[in-house]
Amino acid sequence: MDGENCTSLKKFLLLGISSSLVIKVTLFTTFLVVYIIILIANLGMIVLVRTDPQLHTPMYFFLSHLSFSDLCYSTAIGSRMLVGFLIKNKSIFFSGCALQFLIFCTFADSECLLLAVMAYDRYMAISNPLLYTVKMSGKVCSLLMAGVYGLVVIAYIVGLVDSAVHTCCTFRLSFCNSNIINHFFCDIPPLLALSSSDTSINEIVMFTFIGCIVGTSIITVFLSYSYIIATILRMISTEARHKAFSTCASHLTAVAIFHGTLLFMYFRPSSSYSMDTDKTASVFYTVVIPMLNPLIYSLRNKDVKGALKKAISTKLCSG
Repeated sequence: MDGENCTSLKKFLLLGISSSLVIKVTLFTTFLVVYIIILIANLGMIVLVRTDPQLHTPMYFFLSHLSFSDLCYSTAIGSRMLVGFLIKNKSIFFSGCALQFLIFCTFADSECLLLAVMAYDRYMAISNPLLYTVKMSGKVCSLLMAGVYGLVVIAYIVGLVDSAVHTCCTFRLSFCNSNIINHFFCDIPPLLALSSSDTSINEIVMFTFIGCIVGTSIITVFLSYSYIIATILRMISTEARHKAFSTCASHLTAVAIFHGTLLFMYFRPSSSYSMDTDKTASVFYTVVIPMLNPLIYSLRNKDVKGALKKAISTKLCSG
């Protein structure tokens, strides 16, 4: 492309995951089922937390927003990916590409911070169970919930600011050589690989901002669980230890899966990027993780399972 065509670029072409018809049909069917599970599981978790009084605690409030974040960024990516399996024209407008990345980055960052806050909440519940119970009742509850709302708002604001910085930096680059993105959605690594501009500043910004958010989250989780483990080891009752470990298992599983994938995707030198490998990893954290999170918390949590059984029983009796 010459300079004129470069400045008039209005669309990108997303290659998707595969060009084989058989593979596309198989993947479409699989991802459609996965996306339906994402919708049902995350919406169900949000409704359950909002409607059941027993789940009106900070932990489940954070969990409902975790489901909301999962739902938002998986919809921004998953819905467009499903459409891409059905249509021949896989183009996406420049503005649409920027919007998709903005939504994805905002809620992925928010989820990262929410997981950190949930780790601290688990520390409070296990290390100071009596104080935690007191805080859940009485006049202090309103102040506590105000703080909880504030933490969630901060998570969303930080996510929005970070995504806005990345979006502005990435979409101000020149894309003169090609408009073909070897990916199924608009993410930073494939866009940087496609750009004809010098992307060194972008890589520094990416490592710095994402490093701060992911680093803060990981450090918070590590410190919280260091205190949690120390508290559990001081417990005399074996049953109490088992209950405490069980309480943390769901959250630790979600943290390990989410952060492990992010570290693999965004904290490697650009020379080691392999688009085919990255597409596989991207499927995992944009589609699989939003499906796993509500299942992990519901299948391993007695309160959630109890609330779900009560909701189903109430529905059947009223029907």
